[in-house]
Amino acid sequence: MADFMMLLLTYLLAGIFAGLVAGLLGVGGGIIVVPVLILAFEAQGFSAEHLTHMAIATSLATIVFTSASSVYNHHRLGGVRWDVLRVMLPGIAGGAVAGVLVVIQLDGEWVKKLIGLFAVVVAARMLTAGRHAGNRHLPAWPVFSLVGFGIGGASTMFGIGGGTFSVPFLSRYRLRMQAVVGTAAACGMPIAVVGAFTNMLAGAGLANMPEWSIGYVYLPALFGVAAASVVFARVGAIWAHRVSSLWLKRIFALCLAIVGVRFLVS
Repeated sequence: MADFMMLLLTYLLAGIFAGLVAGLLGVGGGIIVVPVLILAFEAQGFSAEHLTHMAIATSLATIVFTSASSVYNHHRLGGVRWDVLRVMLPGIAGGAVAGVLVVIQLDGEWVKKLIGLFAVVVAARMLTAGRHAGNRHLPAWPVFSLVGFGIGGASTMFGIGGGTFSVPFLSRYRLRMQAVVGTAAACGMPIAVVGAFTNMLAGAGLANMPEWSIGYVYLPALFGVAAASVVFARVGAIWAHRVSSLWLKRIFALCLAIVGVRFLVS
């Protein structure tokens, strides 16, 4: 019982950190949640064959809750370009399914190293990226759909909501930054829903899965992380107006790089 409570506390802390980071920096919490869940699942003694895939799937399931809150607030403030989401949606949904079907065929240790490399790349980008307003006209729908497929596929492979990919893409065009962030958040909802549901189906009936799992999604971690992240994303948004975003971004990037290197050399 004590061990379970400690793990539940770990999930809550992961949700708190993911929510604060999402609110403060506009970075999806999945990039935090996936590494934390991998470490927690290793501590619980979950099957090495499945634990990395479970961390990715459970992260996507938590994003369903956090993105719902985020999208509601962005929509309320007029920050979602639903016309852009509509043309990206078919590609996003197809890519999300494809990403899950690809990643579950890969060895968990290799997936862990890919996540580590991805974390290092994101950290480096956060330290070096500048802010340049886009001035291009919006492309035709086939471009949006094709890019949506890539964003959906890559996001479900890494267990993230897609903001890491969709924000840089959308910011190239003549959209207000508020619309870029709001539309990227809206893209995260179908990625999370389709990705989580596909993982539930793909993992159904597998051997060596822990109790309280639906497919690859581990319910105690889902509810612990989601409960905390939904609340603390709002706190992070308030703090974003009171502290230096530059230093926060640097600290977060450093932590992310450390986690990424650990996964690469483990």
